[in-house]
Amino acid sequence: MSIYIGNLSYQVTEEDLKQAFAEYGTVARVQLPTDRETGKPRGFAFVEMKTDAEEQAAIDALDGAEWMGRDLRVNKAKPREERNNSPRGSWGGGNARRNRNY
Repeated sequence: MSIYIGNLSYQVTEEDLKQAFAEYGTVARVQLPTDRETGKPRGFAFVEMKTDAEEQAAIDALDGAEWMGRDLRVNKAKPREERNNSPRGSWGGGNARRNRNY
């Protein structure tokens, strides 16, 4: 399981997150998603720690805490949902009339 950290400063680095969460245990992995076009951080991250107890200690200590000028949102990450690539459902959208032989 991993921890979701929201409302992060856009200046935060993976190293900043490692140091902040290391106070609560061993950090196994940090993931700081970036915008595809700009390459800048998106304002949230995921941190994995060695044990559930360490994760819970970090959540309890940091949720709502002010860090780098922002009030953090820290909680257990929810499993990633399967995405449907079609924004209009399974019908595919488009102009059905255009595709028929009238």
